[in-house]
Amino acid sequence: MTAGDALPVAAGRLRALHRAGRPLVLVNAWDCASARILEHAGAPAIATTSAGIAFSRGYPDGEVIPRHEMLEAVARICRAVAVPVTADVEAGYGDSPEEAGRTAIGVLEAGAVGMNLEDGMGDPAKPLLDIELHVEKILAVREAGERAGAPLVLNARTDVYLRSVGPESERLDEAIRRGRAYREAGADCVFVPGVTDPEIIRAIVERLACPINVLAVAGGPPIADLARLGVARVSLGSGPMRAAMTQFRKLAEEVATRGTYEALAGSITHGILNELMR
Repeated sequence: MTAGDALPVAAGRLRALHRAGRPLVLVNAWDCASARILEHAGAPAIATTSAGIAFSRGYPDGEVIPRHEMLEAVARICRAVAVPVTADVEAGYGDSPEEAGRTAIGVLEAGAVGMNLEDGMGDPAKPLLDIELHVEKILAVREAGERAGAPLVLNARTDVYLRSVGPESERLDEAIRRGRAYREAGADCVFVPGVTDPEIIRAIVERLACPINVLAVAGGPPIADLARLGVARVSLGSGPMRAAMTQFRKLAEEVATRGTYEALAGSITHGILNELMR
């Protein structure tokens, strides 16, 4: 199989993993070591976390990291694993459809076969991108993938719930309105982070009638319950990276305040990690 053939094959493998009731569970990676650990644990695909990559490179979340640095990190992860990789590239690193298409080409050139594209603006005065413009960005991503001969698995994210947009009573209808438009524009999956209520998740799954991605958070429904609700994809987002940093902070505070290092107990060994990185 040539390198040109590999991307569409990997994209097909990733797309096929999105099954309602048998969700693809993604413990998002932020570097090569975390990606290799996930692959070794049996993950059928790897998803990156934009926030985790940004934090590890000295940037806050929210498209502050330059596009080329994000794609460089994605490329390193792709080279480290043999399973399909889907990249979180925030809102596409640009306000126009053309920039979203450029980012999509960069994702493919990095070796990834899927990408997240979110409609959150990061602006309290205008928290969400106009639906028409986001549809145009989705169309540009689809077109870029088709031109490259490797249709990207596009996970279109709406931040209606994550950013608490509008009255609570109207959020479900707005999420559905946006999800339908994004699906019709060519999105393979609709991502609605910020929802943990099982009845709302059920309503989203039933009304959109397409693969649905939810964000797993502490205290949220377990995977078995999400499967029964018909969810097709579960992401942990920046949670794994933050959990790792929490453990690191505990160690740093223990060393600084007590002069001990018991937090190191049970750590993965140098030999195991070294072998994983060969």
